Amino acid sequence: MTIARYTGLFLHSIKWGDLCLISLFLSLLSGLIIGYQYDPKAPYYSTAAIDLLIPYGPFFRSLHFYSSQCFFLTAVIHFIAIFNKLNEYHHWQRIYLVLTLPVILMLLFTGYLLRGDSTGTSAGAIAEHIMLSIPLIGSFLNDLLFSIEAHGLDRVYMHHIISFDLLLLFLAWNHLRRYRIQPGKYILFIALTFFFCFLITAPLDPEHLSVFYITGPWFFLGLQELLRYVHPFIAGILAPLCFLAAVTLITRQAPHFIAYRRFILIWLFLYLFLSLRALYSHSPL
Repeated sequence: MTIARYTGLFLHSIKWGDLCLISLFLSLLSGLIIGYQYDPKAPYYSTAAIDLLIPYGPFFRSLHFYSSQCFFLTAVIHFIAIFNKLNEYHHWQRIYLVLTLPVILMLLFTGYLLRGDSTGTSAGAIAEHIMLSIPLIGSFLNDLLFSIEAHGLDRVYMHHIISFDLLLLFLAWNHLRRYRIQPGKYILFIALTFFFCFLITAPLDPEHLSVFYITGPWFFLGLQELLRYVHPFIAGILAPLCFLAAVTLITRQAPHFIAYRRFILIWLFLYLFLSLRALYSHSPL
């Protein structure tokens, strides 16, 4: 039996969609708890205060952080596992499902920004730089999504707790309403998540680091490394859009299915290479 066959059997033996929804619920519930204590006017101070002053603050912040990461990872695996079933969906429904992935990424990314630490501050500056590199509408998009330099993290906070959540619900609603999960079947998964969050506190860098190079969120390491070699518009906008377009267009019936598949595999390989390069080339010795 080939490796691909084993991989396919493994992917289909686990209900990734259920794990994805469980992780989403944990992220939302813990987000409500820590969001009540968070102040976007003083992001780093309020984030640190959650750990220091709020009862079980480190646990709830870790639960929100790690369950959100798990939500994204299980969503990606779930998408791969149900890929062959996407042909059953209407064209626009398939597009909506593909678009949920960048929306989830933006939810994760804005969460990093809201920490207000060195990683978040640097990532915010890079995001604004990429937005402003877009011809004609770059300034408008930056004002709409970030505008950190002018307005702090107010707009980022609003998008994190409202805009992107509603957009995700809209895009995934037709798919989500098909699911009926029973949380009682996943007590072990929930317990393991809680145990992990008690042991491993979510990261929080110093507010300012006296280093030349700061790595961003793990899922944007490849993009961050690519920014060192090409124009921000190409690295931050065109490259991700080409990947999303290929994932949207690829179906078993597509006339250029083999070409799309090769492009996606090459894109993922190059992004992994760039991510590893960013991780190891600039890590402290």
